[in-house]
Amino acid sequence: MASPQAPSAVRSGRRRQRSTRLTVAVVLLVVAAVLVAAAIASGSPALVAVVAAGAVLLGAAATRITHAEVVATRRDAARDRAEQAQAYREITATRTAENQAFADTMRTRIARHEESIHELEDALTAAQGRAADATRKMNAEARRADAAEREGAAVSDRLREAEQRAADAVVRVAELEQELDVVRAELEVVTQAWRESEAQRKHA
Repeated sequence: MASPQAPSAVRSGRRRQRSTRLTVAVVLLVVAAVLVAAAIASGSPALVAVVAAGAVLLGAAATRITHAEVVATRRDAARDRAEQAQAYREITATRTAENQAFADTMRTRIARHEESIHELEDALTAAQGRAADATRKMNAEARRADAAEREGAAVSDRLREAEQRAADAVVRVAELEQELDVVRAELEVVTQAWRESEAQRKHA
């Protein structure tokens, strides 16, 4: 909290200093005017001459103070503009860094999701192969069961096992397909967010 208040305190001090200087200059001019009026009213040429010289000196002093104040004001304004420009540069650099960090995060998440999709696709392919093998084995067992009814009990057991394996393989394929759909949906959301961030960064 100390750093934001420091420039404000400095500017407040500058304003008080400028107000004091301008007040002094005005007072000098008023004093000069009063002295000249008093000298003229006295009717003494010597006093008028002396007061006029003093008024000139007071006017010069007031002019000097005013000039110094104008120079100081311009210098302070230039310093304030430089500080504002620096602050804007820092804000711009911070926003650019934040946008870059967000873009990097989005790219990393997209890469992770794409890797997950590839892994799920490989697992799905393997599961489909196992399901096809189980189906072929089930069909073979069914044919053997039809050809050897006398071995019905043993063949029926093998057939039930083959059917169970085939059913398990089908369930696993369905589960993998659901997981793949979820990951693809997440990838689409992340990709959209990254594209929007890139578009905002380019517009900024």
